[in-house]
Amino acid sequence: MSRKKNEILIGLVGNPNCGKTTIFNALTGARQKVANWSGVTVEKREGRLRHGDYRIRVIDLPGTYSLTSYSIEEMITRAFILDEQPDVIVNVVDAGNLERNLYLTTQLISIGARTVIALNMYDEARGKGIQVDSMRLGTLLGMPVVPTVGTRGTGVGELLDAVVRVYEGADKTTRRIHIPFGADAEAEIRKIRDMILENSGVAERYRPRWLALRLLEGDTDVAARIRSLPNRAGIEAQVSKSRALIERAFKDPIDTVFSDARYGFISGALHETVEKTAITRTDLSDSIDIVLTNRYLGFPILFLFLWLLFHLTFTLGEYPMNLIEHLVASLAASADSMFPPGPFKDLLVNGIIGGVGGVVVFLPNILILFMGISFMEDTGYMARAAFIMDRIMHTIGLHGKSFIPLIMGFGCNVPAIMATRALENRQDRILTILINPFMSCSARLPLYILFAGVFFRGHAGTVILSIYAAGIAFAFLSARLHRRLFFRNKSAPFVMELPPYRVPTLQATALHMWDRASQYIRKMGGIILAFSVIIWALGTYPRSPEIEQRFQERSAKIAAEFESRQAAARGTDELASLKSAHAAAEEELFRDRSAREKEYSAIGRIGKAVHAVLEPLGFTWQMGVSLLTGFVAKEVVVSTMGVLYHAPTGGSRDAAERSLQESLSRLEYRITPLAAYVFMLFVLMYVPCVATIAAIGREAGWRWAVFSIVYQLAFAWTVSFIVYRAGLLLGL
Repeated sequence: MSRKKNEILIGLVGNPNCGKTTIFNALTGARQKVANWSGVTVEKREGRLRHGDYRIRVIDLPGTYSLTSYSIEEMITRAFILDEQPDVIVNVVDAGNLERNLYLTTQLISIGARTVIALNMYDEARGKGIQVDSMRLGTLLGMPVVPTVGTRGTGVGELLDAVVRVYEGADKTTRRIHIPFGADAEAEIRKIRDMILENSGVAERYRPRWLALRLLEGDTDVAARIRSLPNRAGIEAQVSKSRALIERAFKDPIDTVFSDARYGFISGALHETVEKTAITRTDLSDSIDIVLTNRYLGFPILFLFLWLLFHLTFTLGEYPMNLIEHLVASLAASADSMFPPGPFKDLLVNGIIGGVGGVVVFLPNILILFMGISFMEDTGYMARAAFIMDRIMHTIGLHGKSFIPLIMGFGCNVPAIMATRALENRQDRILTILINPFMSCSARLPLYILFAGVFFRGHAGTVILSIYAAGIAFAFLSARLHRRLFFRNKSAPFVMELPPYRVPTLQATALHMWDRASQYIRKMGGIILAFSVIIWALGTYPRSPEIEQRFQERSAKIAAEFESRQAAARGTDELASLKSAHAAAEEELFRDRSAREKEYSAIGRIGKAVHAVLEPLGFTWQMGVSLLTGFVAKEVVVSTMGVLYHAPTGGSRDAAERSLQESLSRLEYRITPLAAYVFMLFVLMYVPCVATIAAIGREAGWRWAVFSIVYQLAFAWTVSFIVYRAGLLLGL
């Protein structure tokens, strides 16, 4: 690999819930960036730091239990180790669950990676009465073992020192060891290894013994990697012969033979190095779970937590939201007074500031929502939520494991759909993908906050929670329908790991919030800005000379009438009243003119075309246009409204400073609370964004992607029509 001599590339690997992210945050702090792995929409987290004379780059690999090639996480982690050839692997293990965590370590030993073990959550293990001789354990494993407490940064300096020693080849603990698989198996492994070594260059890239092991276990990825070897046919023949011999000798499938040997090695190492003392106190996590995962109390408590989350998202977010709204309005007013009337001023004030500003005000709410989700994940409660939902998920033919991608959908549907790869059954995977868009992603939240704040002030948190709850209900209803029509096989049972409860760190929560906020800000500077300009252009052109002339005549008439009354006015009170009436008449004229020009423009014509379909739902043509642009990204719904409903250029300074919330509430737009609620429901249900459709196409096939578009549009219209008409009958 072409890397500088003073640069070390670290791959951070570990089981889920081992505290890997806390170690990553402790190592890199805020010096992180988030992207996607090439070819997949799984997050790639990378951080940088300096330690001594070295610049260190840390790649946080997806949490995985093994290095096979069955799930996307396993494939990404193994491909990184084999193809990127990191200088050192830091294997984070949970000190309180060593037997399970060290299974991944044995596979790192087999693959030949230079490794340092971070024995994490060491304080919790000692609290449980577990004493680990880390020096002795490191000697047996052939790699340094460093006790750490990631949440407090304890042991991080020692961990980096060990990484440097391993990189420089100066660590006395590091040595190459083999996991013994028994005399019969070892003889067959050697035969395959020797045949692989007949090919020049293979040993420089891969460890031949590991290739032999993976070929015996039927690894298709490794089989593809040796396909170009001249003696491939002979190797494959020997693999088949050796596999049959080993299975006959041990009377077990070869996967079982090898996993038993690895666990036997782990058991022996732990017997030599781990001492358990008697503990009299009850485990705190078990005590909490008696209440939070109770058969009868679990679901009401989960619902209460979700209600609090959405209520706080709105109530706490209202204060910084009002501040940002005031700043955006001041910016619009400054631009309005700074530039002369014309297309550029119109674009700047109504297009860019009106569109992007209409979305940026909701940044605090996004931060609070993700702070709450981060808190639930870091404390370990999110896994309990999936466990609680398992019984309910079985009613639609799925299980609790499918609930995890659905929960992820509250953040973004795209990685949530990718997460369905962890489901073993294809029918379960496709069904989970099809109902995932009903999980209301964070991109829809600005629209909910906007409409709930304008039309349901005082009950906004409850209204928003009802939308999220409706999404879950619609997902369940659709799942039952799809299961009955397309997926008749029963889902497979599963076992879910419940990590211990932990107190999240402020640093981890802040970094999680910043990750999401930075993505939101990048969208505002990219797609939302671009579409705000496009919507402004479509809403401005073509212009009508007839409308322009008609309103100039009306404006001249209003001015002449004011001048004549002003000349005849008696007293300052009458004059002030005349000026107020004149300003109101001008304001009304500008609003009327803007409405006529928007209707004549390209976007008005598009809106009128779709209005016939959406009018039975109580939507205005502006709402229809917002829904069309929302197909690109759901944040664009609000930015489109910011352009279409914003005060027109040329009005008074008060008009330029008017917020989108104030504009929406004006009577001339004819948006009732019932129509506003139905609109939120429609945004929840109708066709997801382009990125989500692309993810469905890649994961389930384009036939299902097209089906998802048609089904969700039909479902959204039908449900919205029923709710709106029922509301009218009830006099709402």
